[in-house]
Amino acid sequence: MRRFEYFAPQSLNEALSLLKERGNGVKLLAGGTDLLVQMKEAGLHPPAVVSLHAVSELRGIEVEADGGLRIGAGTDMATIEAHPAVRERYTALADGAGIVGSVQTRNMATIGGNVCNAAPSADTIPPLVVLEAVAQVAGAGGTRELAVAELFAGPGRTTLAPNEIVVSFRLPATPPHTGSVYQRHTPRKIMDIAVVGVGIRLSLGAGGSIADARICLGAVAPTVIRAPEAEQALAGQPPSEALFARAAELAQAAARPISDVRGSAEFRRYLVDAMTKRCLGIAVERARAG
Repeated sequence: MRRFEYFAPQSLNEALSLLKERGNGVKLLAGGTDLLVQMKEAGLHPPAVVSLHAVSELRGIEVEADGGLRIGAGTDMATIEAHPAVRERYTALADGAGIVGSVQTRNMATIGGNVCNAAPSADTIPPLVVLEAVAQVAGAGGTRELAVAELFAGPGRTTLAPNEIVVSFRLPATPPHTGSVYQRHTPRKIMDIAVVGVGIRLSLGAGGSIADARICLGAVAPTVIRAPEAEQALAGQPPSEALFARAAELAQAAARPISDVRGSAEFRRYLVDAMTKRCLGIAVERARAG
């Protein structure tokens, strides 16, 4: 690891000022579970690192007056997975946060770091996308909001400006009879990267038919992707194995996987089909449970 300057601002404004002063190439340190590995082993050599550990504005989970949820970008995975509101109403996010790395990793890794690392295999991104999460972003010019799905430009690349920081994520209130789920396939049970990840959120309407559905796939394209044709096939239909099989075929068609050391493109397409059917069944069960 090469030498670098280290800064530990005590507030969000101080952190933003440092980013503006130091220029491009500065890296933000949240949990460090991705950044430090990249600096030690992957040839990343930033001229300066700005730690966000002491920036209290980035931490915490708050249930809002309208029933939505605000999660600070500096909140760790263990806190998110254990929070009652997340476990009761945003189960896909609890699923994803609960399988990131090891127990030790989850007590350090932050949701903002997991998102901004922009890995297509990240375990919290598909849940946030299907739950329609919006990121609050602060920069030198003020704040802005954008859908989490719009944060990614490619593997390891975001649409954020160099002087911007993700402050929090807001998840809208979930409609009644809504269920969500995230699952991944990995060769090992823990401490592994998803070969395929599937996030699904659906709501049941009158008579038990699917009123609305969202499907997000991870590790099958340069960024996470939605499966809009599969979503459309589900809308307005009563749940059934045949319907799930058709939606899984359409999700499989939306995937654009590559072959690498973790799995072939053909294997990934097979997993998309099998996992989409399984996750649809779980999401319906959770929606029925209310």
